[in-house]
Amino acid sequence: MISIPTYALYGETEGEARQDWLHWETIQARSRLHDYRIAPHRHDQFFQVLHLTAGRAEMTLDGDDHLLLPESIAVVTAGTVHGYAFSADVRGMVVTLMERDMIGLGLPRPQAMVIHRNCQEIAMALGRLTAEADRPGAGHDVAMRAHLMLLLVALRRADVGAKPSQDTGRAAHLVARFRDLVEQQYRMSRRVADYADAVGISHTHLNRLCRQRLGSSALDVIEQRIALEARRQLLFSTLTIKQIGAELGYDDPAYFSRFITRMFGMPPAALREQMRRR
Repeated sequence: MISIPTYALYGETEGEARQDWLHWETIQARSRLHDYRIAPHRHDQFFQVLHLTAGRAEMTLDGDDHLLLPESIAVVTAGTVHGYAFSADVRGMVVTLMERDMIGLGLPRPQAMVIHRNCQEIAMALGRLTAEADRPGAGHDVAMRAHLMLLLVALRRADVGAKPSQDTGRAAHLVARFRDLVEQQYRMSRRVADYADAVGISHTHLNRLCRQRLGSSALDVIEQRIALEARRQLLFSTLTIKQIGAELGYDDPAYFSRFITRMFGMPPAALREQMRRR
């Protein structure tokens, strides 16, 4: 069976992609490297907004075909399969965010969709967000959060009359709810059954939905989030390995060490040393 590629940014592995929480580039910058064709793929953590300002594009979004014309907006959520065929005169921008960074902002995350009208507010919000991203200074983090909230508000308002991807119903909602719960509770529970109970479905059903939408099992999603936090703590904190393990719910240091070795190919002490040498 041929699997759908999962990338950080299209054509890049996780290790090659920038680790910034926001990335933006022109549509031309990446599409021309691939003869203006971006094959269907998905991102397991990223949320993207594409704003096309000139040219055209044929887009596939979870199996639905869309024609993007100037001033169209495409919203792509994590796990959504999408691809493009751009005209050579295409212009516009693509903004990529870590989907988890939108959790806790007090606004629902937009669904995967294509918007053909009421796009001016979104375009302005994108412009302000990327302008702030390019000029960090005093109050930068607060400003970025504010601009991100304004972008989400603009997307929410434009959602009225937008054509959603057909695969944005109950299944997508359940997976999004699961990912929100993982973000909130990964330090307290690693049991898939706990999350399935909270979502209101069986663990078998949750696993099936995760594999369909994300290409990973529910346990993989939980463990990847724990591994990400462990990596951050090993690199940036002065906590001992035992303390980091305890913070992440591992009372047995040996068990935590085996987990890190399985996820990263080396024990935590070696991983910390390697990252800090860079």
